[in-house]
Amino acid sequence: MSKNKHLPNSLSYKQAGVDIDAGNQLVENIKPMVKSTRRAGADGEIGGFGGLFDLKSAGFKDPILVASNDGVGTKLRIAIETNIHDTIGIDLVAMCVNDIIVQGAEPLFFLDYFATGKLDVEVATNIISGIANGCKQANCALIGGETAEMPSMYHGDDYDLAGFCVGAAERSNLLPVKDLKSGDALIALASSGAHSNGYSLIRKIVELSGLDWQDKAPFDTDKTLAQSLLTPTKIYVKSILSALEKSLDIKALAHITGGGFSENIPRVLPSHLSARIDLSTINPTPVFGWLAKTGGVEESEMLRTFNCGIGMLLVVPQDDADEIITHFNNAGETAYLVGSLIEKTDEAVIFEGSLS
Repeated sequence: MSKNKHLPNSLSYKQAGVDIDAGNQLVENIKPMVKSTRRAGADGEIGGFGGLFDLKSAGFKDPILVASNDGVGTKLRIAIETNIHDTIGIDLVAMCVNDIIVQGAEPLFFLDYFATGKLDVEVATNIISGIANGCKQANCALIGGETAEMPSMYHGDDYDLAGFCVGAAERSNLLPVKDLKSGDALIALASSGAHSNGYSLIRKIVELSGLDWQDKAPFDTDKTLAQSLLTPTKIYVKSILSALEKSLDIKALAHITGGGFSENIPRVLPSHLSARIDLSTINPTPVFGWLAKTGGVEESEMLRTFNCGIGMLLVVPQDDADEIITHFNNAGETAYLVGSLIEKTDEAVIFEGSLS
């Protein structure tokens, strides 16, 4: 092969922008975190070509696998601009495992994809510590992942995250059930804030407000604006699994994410039913009032963009509603009745009253 006199005689991958040694150091840093997420069915070490999970040792007899993948969206922009990286991984896990649990399935294992232009081992370690934290909250094993250092694809401190989760349910326990009917009650589980949806609008409102990320949050004065808006997405896995294990009659679950109420609730309803929600029963997290007022956001737009204080919605028999609300409140959730199912109307979701 002929030599090009304009190039050095010996180029390395590091000179091209990829630091293999940094990647190896990251693997060593996160091994204890990964180990801390072990559970029945997963006890392997990271570093192989694939992660292993043993369904039999996890106790399943006739399992159906349920898979989900998601990201964190432009909430990442706040983390990057403020150098706060230790909770964004919780969001990544939450967005996946909350989608698994609504099928009546137990999240079993998780894999992450972390891509950046230049690997900062400390930043990456903080991110993955959050992922491990989220996995422990969901009793879900972190069995592998991929770190991609791609100069020219990402610039400056930018990075992106994707998560992949697999769960399982016994075939007979999958949700939603087929006997949803008019009169069934709708129970809300409160959110911890905006979770990981609508952040392009949130960032636009912050820009218009003239506030800096380090200013005190007008709706949460114990924290800076960045700290409050980076509050992690709530993980509902353990409280819902405990209800299912007690055979409480949960007929369906809807994770209120992107698209808000009008897009997510119909996903679990049969064609002959609509959901009626009394907005006056909802006590929105203070951030939503500030967003609506500061951004001049109409109520209809709030309801189709944000969770407005409800992260998860349950469909249960009317006669069992009080017992199920008590279970979730005792499990550390804030649960309350917000409506019911009705015979189908022109709209899949009917709103009554107004948000406070």
